[in-house]
Amino acid sequence: MTIRRIAEEERLSGAVVGGGLVWLAGQVADDPSADAEGQTADILRQIDALLAEAGTDKRALLSATVVLADIRDAPAMNRAWDAWLDRGHKPARMTIQAQLVDPRWKVEITGVALAPR
Repeated sequence: MTIRRIAEEERLSGAVVGGGLVWLAGQVADDPSADAEGQTADILRQIDALLAEAGTDKRALLSATVVLADIRDAPAMNRAWDAWLDRGHKPARMTIQAQLVDPRWKVEITGVALAPR
């Protein structure tokens, strides 16, 4: 089996391709000063880039997990999500509230997509 790591950092890879799937690491905003909607839009751009590097796109996204530091930011996160979403290819999704590593982060998103064959 071949495993390909994308956007490797010191402790993790931004994505890992293996077993016919693309596993996304938790993505956070490059600009932590943005509001929840802005952070979500930034994260979704990062996800688009990682999926493109893996040879696929958001239409192949099977599931997504959205972590909000404050669940009251769900409407703002959903505005960015809805603007990005391909309505013909909606993934399964769950949204939870949890404390994030950096207190400036409002949103973290991870997911799993089908890899190209």
